[in-house]
Amino acid sequence: MSILDSQSAAGAEAGAACQHLRSKGMFITGCQNPAVEDGQVGDGHCWCNLTQHVLGPDDDFVARRICIAGRQCFVATI
Repeated sequence: MSILDSQSAAGAEAGAACQHLRSKGMFITGCQNPAVEDGQVGDGHCWCNLTQHVLGPDDDFVARRICIAGRQCFVATI
């Protein structure tokens, strides 16, 4: 399985992430697609690009597994 295949599989399992989800790993790997979680870089610490905090606009914590469709403040990646 290629790296792209494993990234796609990881993203599919967790569901597409909100476009405002950010993590340090995104800036290290250059993969700016929050729908893909590589799981290889970073400590898993995430923040919301709208609030610049670990709490989202709905005052709930930000995390890759919960910033998905169905959350009140979720915005799909274009």
